[in-house]
Amino acid sequence: MFNTILSLALKNAFLRKIRASLLVLMIAVSMSVMLSIEGLYDGMTASMIDKSLRSDSGEITIFEKNYRLKQDVKYSIKNATSIKEEIEKLDDVKSVVTRLKVSGLAGSAKASYPSDLIAVDFKDEEKFGEFSEFIKEGNLKLGKNGCVIGKKLAKNLKLRLNSKVIFTSRDANNNIVSKLFRIKAIVQSTNINIDNKAILAPKKSVYKHLGLDPNSATQIAIRTDNPKLVETIKTKYTNLDVMSFWQYNPLLTQMQDSMVIFNSITFGIVMGVVFIGILGVMYVSILDRIREFGIMLSVGYGYRYIRTQVMLEALTLGLIGFIFGSILSVIFLYYLRVYGLDMSEFSDGFASFGMSSILYAEIKFSYFYSTFFAIMIASVLSVFLPLRKIKKLTPTDVIRNSL
Repeated sequence: MFNTILSLALKNAFLRKIRASLLVLMIAVSMSVMLSIEGLYDGMTASMIDKSLRSDSGEITIFEKNYRLKQDVKYSIKNATSIKEEIEKLDDVKSVVTRLKVSGLAGSAKASYPSDLIAVDFKDEEKFGEFSEFIKEGNLKLGKNGCVIGKKLAKNLKLRLNSKVIFTSRDANNNIVSKLFRIKAIVQSTNINIDNKAILAPKKSVYKHLGLDPNSATQIAIRTDNPKLVETIKTKYTNLDVMSFWQYNPLLTQMQDSMVIFNSITFGIVMGVVFIGILGVMYVSILDRIREFGIMLSVGYGYRYIRTQVMLEALTLGLIGFIFGSILSVIFLYYLRVYGLDMSEFSDGFASFGMSSILYAEIKFSYFYSTFFAIMIASVLSVFLPLRKIKKLTPTDVIRNSL
């Protein structure tokens, strides 16, 4: 009996070929657009997280207890070099870097701007996060007094490669000191703290200029694949402020949560459209076949068989729509993952939020199985209203009303 019902369902699903084809097309296009948007938002978030990990915090960040509140070099980690060496010996540690950040004022012949001077070891930074990939102009051959500057800061100061910039701050003795740098590279990491206000220079020149202990640092950043390592380091260094990536970047956590909410709303809207589309097609299809169903009921064909048949018709249309939608989605997502969506016209606006002007999509299997179950559920729910019309009518009424 089931084979007969299935055969009738498959035949009747495309009884009106144009109507059914339009429904399949609507499901496929809606699904592909929805998954492309979801992939872009997930890709954008993943890109921001990746670049923040590589250019700044790593998976674990260590500060002196009062540094984040005071932002003063006198609250630096005094024995940072030895701590770095100790951490490098721990299991699951991929890379460790130390940095010293000093707040001050960067000035050029045309403008001045609040900024941070960050003393780094560029070889360590390359190992830590492939720093050279962030360079938009120039290179890391700094020479004497060379520095790297954030793209937005260079724009604010109206500077180019080989331009001179003067950084003024307080030294270890609380005296105001200034140092002249020559710009050898301009970077854009989509990390606001670097792009908007950072001058990066070799450790040796910065420490000597400020009269600071070369073994000190304001930040120690660690790359690791072991999320439990943060607890080990917290236990080992109780006198320091040890933070995981998400503790250090609460705004990214909020943004990720916002993206989940936005994607859920988009998903709900699209599934609502799919539900209405299938409901409309099935309702009209049942009205067209009222006489057919009446005859089937009158000859003893049970209502439960009609219900099963109609559900199978809806599921068939939903499944075919999902298959075509999956094919379109894979094509769109693959293109967006490889080539991205170029939003260069709005690059300044994106940069102000720490985002790249070229958006690349993520491709996750979860996109497809969640959409599959949603479409199947929408297909089943969409037939309840049409079926009520059949259930309330007697075979005599159905045949009389169809004449």
